[in-house]
Amino acid sequence: MSDRKILVTSALPYANGPIHLGHLVEYIQTDIWVRFQKQRGNRCYFVCADDTHGTPIMLRADREGITPEQLIAKVGVEHLADFTEFGVAFDNYHSTHSPENQFFSELIYTRLRDAGHISSHTITQAYDPVKEMFLPDRFIVGDCPKCGAAKQYGDGCEVCGATYSPTELKNAVSAISGEKPIEKDSVHYFFNLADFTDMLTAWTNGGHLQAEVCNKLAEWLAGGLRQWDISRDAPYFGFEIPDAPGKYFYVWLDAPIGYMASFKNLCTKQALDFDEFWAQDSTAELYHFIGKDIIYFHALFWPAMLSGAGFRTPSAIFAHGFLTVNGEKMSKSRGTFITARTYLEHLNPEYLRYYFAAKLSAGVDDIDLNFDDFSQRVNSDLVGKVVNIASRCSGFISKRFANQLSADCAEPALFQDFVTAHTHIAEFYEHREFGKAMREIMALADKANQYIDDKKPWLVAKQDGMDTELQAICSMGINLFGLLVAYLKPVLPRLAQQAEQFLNAGELAWPSAAQPLLQHTINDFQPLMTRVDADKIAAIVEASKENLEKTAEIKPAASKKFAPIADTIGFDDFAKLDLRIAKILAAQHVEGSDKLLQLTVDIGDETRTIFSGIKSAYAPEDLIGKLTLVIANLAPRKMRFGTSEGMVLAAGPGDKEIWILSPEAGAVAGLQVK
Repeated sequence: MSDRKILVTSALPYANGPIHLGHLVEYIQTDIWVRFQKQRGNRCYFVCADDTHGTPIMLRADREGITPEQLIAKVGVEHLADFTEFGVAFDNYHSTHSPENQFFSELIYTRLRDAGHISSHTITQAYDPVKEMFLPDRFIVGDCPKCGAAKQYGDGCEVCGATYSPTELKNAVSAISGEKPIEKDSVHYFFNLADFTDMLTAWTNGGHLQAEVCNKLAEWLAGGLRQWDISRDAPYFGFEIPDAPGKYFYVWLDAPIGYMASFKNLCTKQALDFDEFWAQDSTAELYHFIGKDIIYFHALFWPAMLSGAGFRTPSAIFAHGFLTVNGEKMSKSRGTFITARTYLEHLNPEYLRYYFAAKLSAGVDDIDLNFDDFSQRVNSDLVGKVVNIASRCSGFISKRFANQLSADCAEPALFQDFVTAHTHIAEFYEHREFGKAMREIMALADKANQYIDDKKPWLVAKQDGMDTELQAICSMGINLFGLLVAYLKPVLPRLAQQAEQFLNAGELAWPSAAQPLLQHTINDFQPLMTRVDADKIAAIVEASKENLEKTAEIKPAASKKFAPIADTIGFDDFAKLDLRIAKILAAQHVEGSDKLLQLTVDIGDETRTIFSGIKSAYAPEDLIGKLTLVIANLAPRKMRFGTSEGMVLAAGPGDKEIWILSPEAGAVAGLQVK
């Protein structure tokens, strides 16, 4: 057993929705690294938890008519089931809504407060006059005060990376009601991040971060660190701040503390020493795998909180990029916003584990899931190269030699070449250069296949008196197969388990001191992996597409805080509407408007110009040829941009979730609805 003691975490998934393939980049990357460490004999723990607090959780639970506790319990089960089926093997999976997390959140807060790093003062905060509640940062949208990017959230810009106060957002509206927030005073509590400027400057330049991340943090540090608002007003689902009734810890304060809480929960279960990993003088290694969009929280707030509260700081933070699908952002309309569960219903999860491994590096670049490349890599590398070796050789060993391998190694130099390769492959795994590791392993697979092609056991089998040579060739192939699977074990744990059953020689250890299996009895070969079925990929895409013909579900109001249904109308009023399905012939931006697009539509007997507020959901070029439902007999309305000759009807809660009809939704443009 190695002397290394390692604690590893992935960012906590938010308990407000399902796991999707974009999430899985991180958890699979982390799991591969952890499995490698364990295979090497290191003492390594992998912990995670559901991130369960905040207004979005509270609002969703309210909409579903259940308590937040019931919601997070249900989602937690779903998340862990998805992770488990993708082979992500946590040593502990917990929840931020736990006694351990409350204990450490209060402990860190009080230590920071007592050391003078917490202050409070009255702020002017955005308040939704319709919903009668203060608005969380993520429930305010508008233009970034730094770069001007539209449709940014109230806590940070996804375009330039700036963070700011929600009150600084320009043209802000409530994402809940669509109303312009009003200003209302409230006492809030702040973490004085600037107190840690020197500490953070040293820490961020101390080799704990990737170079590109370090450079970005240097820009933020140069701009000066501001106080961080760590409190939220009731109603809020979370932990109440000690000595501050009606004030709750902001979810981003207790979320990273969830790493400590989950590990503490594991310590209780397994009688481990918590301080051995978290004390200020700890010699253990602590690593966080995160997405590049949450660097600010993890590389500034988190180490400052830990340092100020007397705990150790991370050994390193590893950031990764986003996932694109077929070269574009994941899209519900294109069927490429794929949940983990949808994928699992159609394809082997180890296909995706291998594909991500083949694409991942130590950098923060985005990676692309290209379905054609995905199929080609899996079929060529895993099925055509690795599994094919065992398939080609096992039949002869089974039929001719009763599953008994040769007593001698036919090619000791070749076997040793495969063993010697462990040094470079281990270095690639250690430094998260998984793509390079996969290329090295597949180069070995090519050598193994070339050996079999050169020896031609299928011809040797037809020759009299060649049984010894045939057994030696096929035994060599199976031994090389065992080494390849041992190298792939961190990536393909299920395949490795099946191969271990086939080889009948126990668990596949890291091949640094591997010896060939000689005069050894293997088990019957069972098919290990099949080729990717293109129809199954098509089924995943189809199952992931939004049904644009379906009206979005309307949830009943849970209380009087939510807008009531409008006054009802009679059938005669409804009969006056001339509703038509129209084809969009042209679409363009409207200069000076953040919400409107100018559409030219064919309503059957003429074309019309209609200004529609669907810019948040559609780019003009995406609308050409689509169908939409319009009110054709609405009186023309003069606007400063021109005259709108009708109204587009769309479904959805708003913002990016607005849907018009797909081309298949109606028969022909101009069809009248009776």
